[in-house]
Amino acid sequence: MIRGMPFRLPAWAQDVLLALFVTVMQVQGTVSRTHDDPASVLRPLSAFGHLGYGLLIAGGAVVAVRRRWPAPVFVVSALASVAYYGLDFPDGPGWLGLFVSLYTLTALGDGRRSLVLAGVGGVVLAGCWLAAGADVEPPQAIGWVFFRIGATVMSAALGESVRSRRFIAADALRRAELAERTREQEARARVDAERLRIAREVHDTVAHAIAIINVQSGVTAHVLDKRPERARAALEAIEQTSARALREMRTVLGVLRDDAGDGRGPYPGLAQLGELAAGAREAGLEVELRAAPAPASVPSAVGGAVYRILQEAITNVIRHAGPTRVTVAVDYGDDTVHVRVTDQGPAAHGRPDDAGEPGRGIAGMRERCRLLGGDLDAGPLPGGGFAVTARLPLQVSG
Repeated sequence: MIRGMPFRLPAWAQDVLLALFVTVMQVQGTVSRTHDDPASVLRPLSAFGHLGYGLLIAGGAVVAVRRRWPAPVFVVSALASVAYYGLDFPDGPGWLGLFVSLYTLTALGDGRRSLVLAGVGGVVLAGCWLAAGADVEPPQAIGWVFFRIGATVMSAALGESVRSRRFIAADALRRAELAERTREQEARARVDAERLRIAREVHDTVAHAIAIINVQSGVTAHVLDKRPERARAALEAIEQTSARALREMRTVLGVLRDDAGDGRGPYPGLAQLGELAAGAREAGLEVELRAAPAPASVPSAVGGAVYRILQEAITNVIRHAGPTRVTVAVDYGDDTVHVRVTDQGPAAHGRPDDAGEPGRGIAGMRERCRLLGGDLDAGPLPGGGFAVTARLPLQVSG
């Protein structure tokens, strides 16, 4: 036993002690009352082979298993009471076991069926007690019958009250546990969504930077001996692109750190479209940017999605079309922003790759649009080239 904790008997030991107490009280109390009234005309407990003692003992001993079988225990105690008073044995505290079993039935039962059984048993017992007390003289002596009827009702009501309180407490605990699990699931879902967002941002940033660096490094290798100045410009473009990518990576991954003042740059959005176009021009693209002035009410999530869609579309052009002319248009309606990227190169970057699997770029752009309640179309143009068109709502609903 841990020091400071009170000692408590197990449930079965408590029931055994209770059954012993009830049995002794029923037998001893009835014997004492009979001894005090030797002129009683009722049948002695020793009649029929000490059957009166047996019924009192049975009605009390059965309490030892009341938790395990509450309904059978009540039936046994009720039958013992009916037989006891039906055979005109002397009155006494033989009702203790019956009332304990009735309380247990309603307290540990399942509610409706237990109450029905208790009600039927109570009616039967009341009828037997009234029949047994019909010829009692003087009439005032029949008060024990009404006492037992009232005690029966009170025992059943007390047990039902305890069961109801226990059920309400268990239901409240279950609801609290369910709410706690729901909060944990929502927290995990938010964490997973944030991880997915970070992974998407990292993919877009790295893919765009690697595509530009790949093009510029190829140019450097080609013109290093013949045109050193052009090689130097390509290396500078690689340096600027990698530095810009590192800043964006620091901004994206900064949400995983709690320290402030770590030199994070602004989150990429509409204000960085000019820098995005400049980086594409350094990679060899001829970029024409037609971006209308952004309204002040554009949510940051929409601005970030527009930037990433344009970044991924330009990256696909660099990867699959090479140096070509690209037109970027960003227009704002009353409740929608329209984004369109067209190029004049081959349309291979909109088709499955050599392995027969579609690329992740267009799928990622389409997923961004869907998360914000918009849509995206991507496909080759009739006269050659490729177009990516996205529509995003200015009022984010999700």
